[in-house]
Amino acid sequence: MIRSLAMQTAMSQGPVARSNLTSDLAAAVVRMVEERGLEPGMRLDSQRELAAHFGVAVPTMREALRRLEGLGMLSFRHGSGIYVGPHLNRSVVPNGVLPPADRERLVELVAARALIEPAIAERAAQVRDPEGIARLEAVLAQARERLESGDEDLWRTNIDLHRAIAAAAGNRIVAEVLDSLLLIHAEDQRRILALHGDPQTDYAEHAEIVRLIVAGRTKEVTQVMRRHLTDVAGAISAPTPPAG
Repeated sequence: MIRSLAMQTAMSQGPVARSNLTSDLAAAVVRMVEERGLEPGMRLDSQRELAAHFGVAVPTMREALRRLEGLGMLSFRHGSGIYVGPHLNRSVVPNGVLPPADRERLVELVAARALIEPAIAERAAQVRDPEGIARLEAVLAQARERLESGDEDLWRTNIDLHRAIAAAAGNRIVAEVLDSLLLIHAEDQRRILALHGDPQTDYAEHAEIVRLIVAGRTKEVTQVMRRHLTDVAGAISAPTPPAG
């Protein structure tokens, strides 16, 4: 199919056909990786070998591969080759080139989380998966250590805690959706913590959420998670007091 598409594209003068070929090539590479059972971190054929395999020119093949690289499905390592990337098996692929958010967008980001994370926490409390709970408690312990030591990477651990709650809910797609909000907006999450300005309260609320999940208190954890995120949104939307 790719070979015939390549011939059709060579005969076509329109940009749409080339775009279609690039998309088809990218999809064919993903299928090939899956058929070969390659996992993230495993090496792929060279661009030239892949171009020969699919019957297209090397520049055309490179364009398709770069598209997959931009989605995190492939990784180019200078002087080493092409490798399967971490996002190959994701159903939800985040946008990795977003500009920094202004305060209004930060509020919208937290508001978006407030729409989905209470339900995620409720589900985690219903499931009470032992492995998921163990992970939650480990991340919470790490957050406490970083809080007490004044570690500036506390914000990363806070992100990991919310990700762990989503993983404990037992739905991979939901976890990927939240990952897309949290990881691609990681720098924004750091700014949110700085604007919130109360890491002690933040930790206490996280600890309460984990406690309620472990106890299976579904309704309460839903309310606490919603209040937690609503309070954060309120704190970062408040006007900054004048200096002096």
